[in-house]
Amino acid sequence: MGHREMNAPPVRKVVRDADYSWGTSAMMNLYSGTTCPFSHRCRIVLFEKQMDFQVIDVDFFNKPEDIAVINPYNRVPVLVDRDLVLYESNIINEYIDERFPHPQLMPPDPQTRAKARQLLFTMEHELFGHIDALDKNLKTADKVRAHMRDRLVELAPMFLKQKFLLGDEFSMLDVAIAPLLWRLDHYGIELPKSAAPLMKYAERIFSRQGFIDALTPSEKVMRR
Repeated sequence: MGHREMNAPPVRKVVRDADYSWGTSAMMNLYSGTTCPFSHRCRIVLFEKQMDFQVIDVDFFNKPEDIAVINPYNRVPVLVDRDLVLYESNIINEYIDERFPHPQLMPPDPQTRAKARQLLFTMEHELFGHIDALDKNLKTADKVRAHMRDRLVELAPMFLKQKFLLGDEFSMLDVAIAPLLWRLDHYGIELPKSAAPLMKYAERIFSRQGFIDALTPSEKVMRR
């Protein structure tokens, strides 16, 4: 497992959960929900890295018991790399980035890396922490949409001066927010015209081959 010779294509297997033989594997395995934005993050990183891996589709409504065994929270994504089991998308992605550092997605210097982690935390608190209310269409859903819209609009002006969230280089922050930007239609979040720079930024991410390859069939239809 790892980076391959220049003339050898990466082994990127996607298997239906029903076809998967549960057990140990020499290949890095990601247990991934086909519509899960957190799993989407991890798939983007794997495809950006151009390495060998296997994505195992997990049915949200018929999750195998093994998920609860390897993740006490009974959620995806889960990464299994031989004897190592990791859950929570940001932890999984930092591990992949450190193990396969080309291209590097977290900043190399400690100060900028700490800033990136702080921004990832803010993103979870201000945006992704509210997604459950939209998925379940709770009574607070409309209030959540307005809150998320306002937070996203606040980001828009920075893209008049820079290509990505940390400057001119694609990073883990862009990976983290991309699944939400892709799902704006799906979640019913309508942005005003003032957010145009943000949507141009989103299109830059959506045009990356790693992002395109990481989309599942169910995700492809989420965006009009």
